[in-house]
Amino acid sequence: MTPAALREKYAEVFGETSRSGHKEWLIKKIIWRMQANAEGDLSERAKRRALELANDADLRTKAPPEPKPASASKERTVTRKVEFSGDNRLPTPGTVITRDYKGRSIQVHVLRDGFEFEGEAYKTLSAVAKAVTGTHTNGFLFFRLGQYAGGVR
Repeated sequence: MTPAALREKYAEVFGETSRSGHKEWLIKKIIWRMQANAEGDLSERAKRRALELANDADLRTKAPPEPKPASASKERTVTRKVEFSGDNRLPTPGTVITRDYKGRSIQVHVLRDGFEFEGEAYKTLSAVAKAVTGTHTNGFLFFRLGQYAGGVR
């Protein structure tokens, strides 16, 4: 049967239209209802037992959130300018990033506007990584900073 024909049969069996056009779902629902009509619905004993189980079952409910007090306390608010580096993976200026690479200890000083490695200034960590390895390498990955595909390292 086509989904359209199944929807017609559903309307005939249930007495209402179905919004679903999912063929397997319609077939299962129609067959279940036809069987229930032919052989009878659940016994009264089964219905009572189902209600007992439902009443005893732990319901997954969530308590409403606690309302926040409306300015009950007169706490002092302090505002100040906070500088944002633009990338939260970067350590603060003055930090030294250290990495062992092929038996050599690499130390990079984080500056306000870049990085310093072996007395030379670099704009990006990738430039430092290229100076160390000789090939283009992602600086954050090379120095193991920030997010990775597998999570934070």
